[in-house]
Amino acid sequence: MNKTLAIKVQNLTKTYKLYKDLKDRLKEALNPFGKKYHDNFYALNDVSFEIKKGETVGIIGKNGSGKSTLLKMITGVVTPTNGHIITKGNISSLLELGAGFNPEMTGFENIYLNGAIMGFSNDEIDAKKDSIIEFADIGEFLYQPMKSYSSGMFARLAFSVAINVEPDILIIDEALAVGDVYFVQKCMAYLNSLKEKGTTILFVSHDTGTIKNICDKAIFIDNGKLVEYGNTIQVTDMYLAHLFKREVTIVEKKETTQLEKPQIDNEEIDIPNLAKRLGNQKCQIIGVNIYDKDMNPIKSTLNNSTITLRMTFQNLSNDIINNLTVGYILKNAKGIELASSNSYADKCEIGSIGKDSKRTIKIDIKIPYLHQGNYTFTPTVGSIKNNNEIELFDRIDNAIALEIYTKKQIYVYMSLDTKYHMEKLCQER
Repeated sequence: MNKTLAIKVQNLTKTYKLYKDLKDRLKEALNPFGKKYHDNFYALNDVSFEIKKGETVGIIGKNGSGKSTLLKMITGVVTPTNGHIITKGNISSLLELGAGFNPEMTGFENIYLNGAIMGFSNDEIDAKKDSIIEFADIGEFLYQPMKSYSSGMFARLAFSVAINVEPDILIIDEALAVGDVYFVQKCMAYLNSLKEKGTTILFVSHDTGTIKNICDKAIFIDNGKLVEYGNTIQVTDMYLAHLFKREVTIVEKKETTQLEKPQIDNEEIDIPNLAKRLGNQKCQIIGVNIYDKDMNPIKSTLNNSTITLRMTFQNLSNDIINNLTVGYILKNAKGIELASSNSYADKCEIGSIGKDSKRTIKIDIKIPYLHQGNYTFTPTVGSIKNNNEIELFDRIDNAIALEIYTKKQIYVYMSLDTKYHMEKLCQER
């Protein structure tokens, strides 16, 4: 195994036998001719990838896609049917909530039990218990049976044990989904510190924003097969497109010449980036641009200014479309979604659009104090259904870019418009 690698997964397959009836299992066991009474279910099917030391890799996919099975095999909880897994270094994992803990024992006792399961002696846990207790921060509940814990308390103690044993490889399976916002932020900060120390991290989450924020790469698994492994932004975008698989159209630039420069009211309409779009395309965005307050097209603007996002769309269906809604998503250069809005949420009625008709909408947006850099807008158009859900017609990811510069130093994603007032001090007596 290459010295730079932490994990190597090669041709990994896991199958389970599915029987239609409980009796079929006995029939198969007793059949002298080896007749099969089962169907094979592939939880994982010929999966291969390599993860380098110090990399943080996110694993995404729908429920039942094989993510948890993969992690269980890497940690040794589940044995592969075929294939090989090679890991280098000690592994700490946080899989199913409560795994490795005895609910009848106190949290304090479970620290030692879980540590023993991970291969640590009592003396080693003695040296780490204070930092574990401090990070978990569950107070006197530490000395109560864990069966009395809330799911959040379970997560706090389990995560605290997993990270404080200083693993070479840390594996987390959706364990932070049940934590409160303060603890989740605390965990994210600690994960970043582990990354800086060179810990290899595998992180399963349905939150693509979190995956984009902390992961160097991402793995997309569907129906037990590896769909894509690589750049986090590209893989998460592919996953999101897959979630809309009944309403997806992937459009390459070479296929969109008929949409590139239509004429509307003698004004040229264009879409700067038409590499990918989602939606059923009943109504299609055919133009989008950004303007200043005087309606001059712009590619950059100053923080705290007002811009206009101008969008033109066309009804390509054979019917009148009612209850239209338009909107946008603002992303930073890392692909993290910072803000979004739509006309339905903002209680602005767009009305209907007739067959083959075109409409143009202007959206005024006040830019907050964002960190200086490049940002993108993703325009959307859809329709509100009777159940108040949105039928997505068209969404062009990162259709247009805007550079934002600032005269005010901003160290985080954004700075809020803030005023300070000094109250009068009470006079001393």
